Amino acid sequence: MSTDRPDASAADPTTPTPGPSAPSPDPAASGPADTGSPEAEPTPAAPGEGDGSPGPEPAPAPSPAEAGAGSPDADPDTEPAPADSGTAGDGGPEAEPDAVPATGEAGNAEPAPADSGEAGGGGSGAEPLDPDAPAQADAGPAAGEAGDGGTGAEPPVSGRGGVGESPAGGETPAVSEAAAELAAQKVERERIARRKAERQAPVEAGGKLSGKAADLLAAVRAVEGGEKPPAVYFDDAPAAPRKAAATTTAPPPPRNPEPAAGPTPDAVAAVEAVLARGGAPAALAGAAATALGEDAAERLAEDPWRLLAVAGVRPTQADGFARALLGPDAGPADERRAAALVGWLLEQAALKGHTALEAPTLESALAQYGVPAPAEALEQAIGDGAVLVFGEGEDAEAEEEEAEEGEEAGEDTGPVRVLVGLEGYALAEESLADGLARLANTFDTPADWGDGSELIRAAAGHGLVTHTGGEAARAEPQALAAAARELGLRVCLAAHAPSPGAVTTAGLLAGTEGPGRDADGQFALDLLVVLDAPQLDVETAAALVESVPDGARLVLSGDPAVLGSAGPGRVFADVLAARACPRVVSRVPDPGPIGELVSGIGIGELGQVDAPGKEVVIVPVRDAGEAVHRTVQLVAESVPRAFGIPADSVQVITPGHGGSAGTRALNTALKERLNPGPGRFGGFDPGDRVVHVPSPGRAVPATVVSADARGLHLDGAGARIVVPKERVESQVRHGWAVTAHQAVGARWPAVVVVLPGDAARALSRDWVYTAFGRAERHLSVVHGVDQALAHAVAQVPPKPRTTRLTGLLSALAEAARDKPGE
Repeated sequence: MSTDRPDASAADPTTPTPGPSAPSPDPAASGPADTGSPEAEPTPAAPGEGDGSPGPEPAPAPSPAEAGAGSPDADPDTEPAPADSGTAGDGGPEAEPDAVPATGEAGNAEPAPADSGEAGGGGSGAEPLDPDAPAQADAGPAAGEAGDGGTGAEPPVSGRGGVGESPAGGETPAVSEAAAELAAQKVERERIARRKAERQAPVEAGGKLSGKAADLLAAVRAVEGGEKPPAVYFDDAPAAPRKAAATTTAPPPPRNPEPAAGPTPDAVAAVEAVLARGGAPAALAGAAATALGEDAAERLAEDPWRLLAVAGVRPTQADGFARALLGPDAGPADERRAAALVGWLLEQAALKGHTALEAPTLESALAQYGVPAPAEALEQAIGDGAVLVFGEGEDAEAEEEEAEEGEEAGEDTGPVRVLVGLEGYALAEESLADGLARLANTFDTPADWGDGSELIRAAAGHGLVTHTGGEAARAEPQALAAAARELGLRVCLAAHAPSPGAVTTAGLLAGTEGPGRDADGQFALDLLVVLDAPQLDVETAAALVESVPDGARLVLSGDPAVLGSAGPGRVFADVLAARACPRVVSRVPDPGPIGELVSGIGIGELGQVDAPGKEVVIVPVRDAGEAVHRTVQLVAESVPRAFGIPADSVQVITPGHGGSAGTRALNTALKERLNPGPGRFGGFDPGDRVVHVPSPGRAVPATVVSADARGLHLDGAGARIVVPKERVESQVRHGWAVTAHQAVGARWPAVVVVLPGDAARALSRDWVYTAFGRAERHLSVVHGVDQALAHAVAQVPPKPRTTRLTGLLSALAEAARDKPGE
């Protein structure tokens, strides 16, 4: 690889380079180069080398379309920060609790509190609830911005909501792809709920804890007090997964589902009146009416803290609203406040990838928000049925026997891990575990698929198979699909992003792509191969697995080293950890210098690679301004001239949206150079390269075609997309520069990765692996983080997520082994 020195003479990147040298410390080269300055002479250097860079620069929160990718690579300076002043309620300190794990994988940090006054007459230092206030210009969706999956965004539940597509020259279809997907997943969730309701009754709301919930809370107390936690607090062993049945009885989802009806104008007006009484902006009325459902106005007036159900609203803002409505009765000890905070904290954890939190962690977070008795508040929330409580590793009879033996011998049976979660994620995780176990238990003998690869042999003998490998290994599941088709099987290949020969996972679930569904609502297929499996969040995966019919096979394939899903859960990693099915590990290495570099990053090593064709070039910069200038120069001039790759095939990737070298700043500079224009269509011009975000977690590359009364017309890989004008601001953004999470699943001939100095805190091994791995032929690294890059690769692994799937699936697999005849 080579280092592009800003103070060198003009040279093509393919020019032979002298021996290794460090970047020049010449002060004359420290500032941004002139836009007409000649290009630099590249010299070899390792990616970890480079000049120093300034400290972190403040950055605004991401915009609404930026959020849609559900990006865990949030701006480095949007980590939670305590308010300068103001209290939670009347006495609790307002701060983002450190107890809630800030896992950056789906980690979409909450914007720091603004310095202006609280809504409803709150004290100084609290965030203004008014989305139009200057301090909130980049902080919340009401201001037209929602982060890359951050708190300013809608929670990143993959595959829901958004805008549809229409054929070129045709009328806008009655049902959009996103609406169809939403309805299909709603049907699947209803099926999940019905199945769970049949198996156990919910905890009755309104009373004190009793039965299993009380036992589990007692386990929490026992752990905290250092007492021996009896294993009998946990559920019985899961039943062995059933054998494949000939038919299913699941009701089919509607082929042409109608979009969910929104709140009526009268309901919105009633909510607006309640908000006005509390000093909250009317702009929140629609979102509040949608979030709270029927009788939203009455519910909000009775419990003002329900305002936390609206995305982007923070506890200090809800506290100010409550004080304006309730007066002195609105205190930090109010049970309604505590209950709302429990749900809100779990939703914030979901934005960071968790499907549940440990009970002590949640109690600590409640204490940081001024709840005077957090343990009792959590107990009350569980008793009211607002949240669910679980014991991890609920293996049953074996645990009970071990507990009894341990008690007799006076031995400690070990700590109990009690988790608390929201019902929706809990049901999805349990349904997913059931479905995976069902598929894994389908076949007793292998089918005769002839001689073939290891993956083909594994799929012939098992209903569930995992496959891991890098980008080159994607050829193996594609070969499996081709072999299965030759045998006359109905096969579907699904990927996270548009891919040759594959449908998108979102399109498959929505029914707009793929084989469709049979009369029972199941996919009409015999083999489903899912590429990019690490991008499956728990709700998407549950809907997908529930739709795979009995007797069919499922292959989950992906690279476990890339960034995880935008939504909650770590499905692929949990399935691998459970070891409940065969795992095929590809031995096909990624080719060339880029493949060698990325493979090393995957094991924590950032070494120098031999790149005789300038496949990898390091461009050291000293500040963000120079980083932007050099990026534009690479995209518009250097890469096209040296490698014959057009500018529209060069993708820029950077850690965050904000800052002086985030996606906003880079896209502004790139548009000015590559497609200048007045932005007459809501900031866009024909020919602009954009990213369309129809729902959180999805980022579809497209190009602006035109605009009319119906909205903004885009061309996405040959498909015409019409974005209604009221959704353009929230669902479309310029796409010359994106985050790594928006780029995952796709590759480009050339990639420019921009690492300004203020991005050092956002770097991790999986981020670097993902960003560098998007390049096929050429990778340029605009390097301003000094040794932070090497440090991130070697010592900053992916942040953990708290989930239940591994334990659930392991228990089901063990139960199947213990009862093979069932």
